[in-house]
Amino acid sequence: MSDTPRREWWFYLDDMIDFAEKVRAYTEGLDQSNFVATGLTYDATLRNLELIGEAATHIPDEVRAARDEIPWRMIIATRNRLIHGYLGLDDDTLWSIIRDDIPDLLARLEALRNEVRP
Repeated sequence: MSDTPRREWWFYLDDMIDFAEKVRAYTEGLDQSNFVATGLTYDATLRNLELIGEAATHIPDEVRAARDEIPWRMIIATRNRLIHGYLGLDDDTLWSIIRDDIPDLLARLEALRNEVRP
């Protein structure tokens, strides 16, 4: 057993928000073709999408169940697809996640944080 104290789940929520904000900042002003063409931006953005999913795995089941408007399973599944490289995500899907899903997710995560943060 580890001597490291257990991290409270809302810190993972904060992490998810920080990672989503990075995704938005990294892709601001880009269109899909510029996003795909800029290797460092592309890689950094994908890494933050992975980290959003990793942090989501630390949100307790009861919180996920109570906030089912947040697509927890999809977030985690996307992380798994990115990390393991199986059933690859194409650039159209990634761009859709970045442009359509991340802003909505960010708003929902911030609303949850405002409700639960001590």
